[in-house]
Amino acid sequence: MFSKTNKSKSSPPPVITKKSAPPSIISVDLTITGDLQCDGEIQIDGSVNGDIRTKSLLIGKTANITGEIIADKVHIHGTVTGQVKALTVVLAKTAHMTGDILHEDLSIETGAFLEGHCKRIPPQEPVITPIVDKSKPPTSVPNKPKMTKATA
Repeated sequence: MFSKTNKSKSSPPPVITKKSAPPSIISVDLTITGDLQCDGEIQIDGSVNGDIRTKSLLIGKTANITGEIIADKVHIHGTVTGQVKALTVVLAKTAHMTGDILHEDLSIETGAFLEGHCKRIPPQEPVITPIVDKSKPPTSVPNKPKMTKATA
C-alpha cells in the first residue's frame, strides 16, 4: 500500500466475446412488404411479402410468407409461398408450403402440406451468396473465342 515499488503492471487486454443477439421478431400484427436481410436469426409470426436472407429462420404458425427464402436453417410452422433454399429445412405438422425446396437436409413431419419439388443440393455448394444490387448494370464478360474443328 505504502511501498515504493511500481504496481502499474500492464495487464493483458480484456477478451471481448461476441454474444449472439436475440432473434429479430416480426409479430402477428405486423405486415412487411420488402426484402429482409439478417446475419442472425429471424422469427416471423406476421406476414412478409418479399425475399428473406438470413442465417436462421423460424416461421411461426401464424406466419404468412410470399417470396424466396435463403438461409442456413429454416423451420416452417406457418404458410410459405415461394422457393426455399437452405442447408436444413424442417416442415412441422402445421406447415403449409407451396413452392420448391432446395436443401441438404430435409425433415417433414406427418401432417405437413407440401406442393412443389424437393431437390437435394450437394454439400459443397454455398447456400448464402452475396446480394446483387439490381439497380446496377451487370459487368460484361469478354466473349471467348469459338473452337472449330480443322478439316483434313
